[in-house]
Amino acid sequence: MRKTILVTGAAGFIGSNLVDHLLTEGYSVCGIDNFNNYYDPAIKRENISGAVKSSNYKLYEGDILDLTFLSQVFKKEKFEKVIHLAARAGVRPSLSDPYLYGQVNVLGTVNLLNVSVENNISQFIYGSSSSVYGQSKKLPFSEDDICQNIVSPYGASKRAAEFFVESFHHSFGLHSTVLRFFTVYGERGRPDMAPALFTQAIMKGEIISQFGDGSTSRDYTYIDDIVRGITLALEHDFDYEIINLGNNHPVKLADFISTIEQIVGTRAKVEKGRMQMGDVDKTWANVVKANKLLGWKPQVKLADGLRRYFKWLQKEA
Repeated sequence: MRKTILVTGAAGFIGSNLVDHLLTEGYSVCGIDNFNNYYDPAIKRENISGAVKSSNYKLYEGDILDLTFLSQVFKKEKFEKVIHLAARAGVRPSLSDPYLYGQVNVLGTVNLLNVSVENNISQFIYGSSSSVYGQSKKLPFSEDDICQNIVSPYGASKRAAEFFVESFHHSFGLHSTVLRFFTVYGERGRPDMAPALFTQAIMKGEIISQFGDGSTSRDYTYIDDIVRGITLALEHDFDYEIINLGNNHPVKLADFISTIEQIVGTRAKVEKGRMQMGDVDKTWANVVKANKLLGWKPQVKLADGLRRYFKWLQKEA
């Protein structure tokens, strides 16, 4: 008998890729998404164009802040497990509207935790972020880091939600896994993120904005590696764990741009500016725990992942 999984944020970048994979793995999947206008909802509609054709997929359009809506969906569908990916995304936008980020990312998560306990969900998987580490001085970032140097409301909202997930485990026995994603890129990538902005600008001969001197670095992680990590977590019923999913190979911004130039075959037109508020110097995932608990290691090198992404963009153009 098929297991029924709920995926929130199911039309987004990570969510839609995960849904497609789970359907091929024989799961029955329900998706929730509110199709907000953070970026063009039409992109999200396209993301799920394949999934909605499957008889094993149901999509519910609604908001995780609507507790009545959530309760109705949970009672109707009888989920076994929940993968919570819905969130207000983006470090820089969180600086201009921290209230919204607190509402969606914290209260929305609490709503889902509540209905999960009420409906005897056997496992709750929460998609968190490397932003919870902020300007941590300890490298690489490990799951036992106390996360004292969070520098954005986005990072704070994700960390606060983690605390609620942990509290629901201790208070109500909800089996939970927190997965901290590190700078995910690839097919269907969010149009506001550097991989999309830079690659498309270089393809079109447009100017890209480089914030800082190019020495900041990110642990870019390919979408297929993230989807594989989430799926492995789904197969391990931990009581409570926090696990990093990252490439374990930070790349400097200047080198990142250079790699895209080589793949596209065009020099970038770079306009340099100051470091932006909320940005951190480096992200770097320690993935020893992921390997130990899940048997997971990143498999896709940055150049290979960007090459795949570039081919996908060419097809979409």
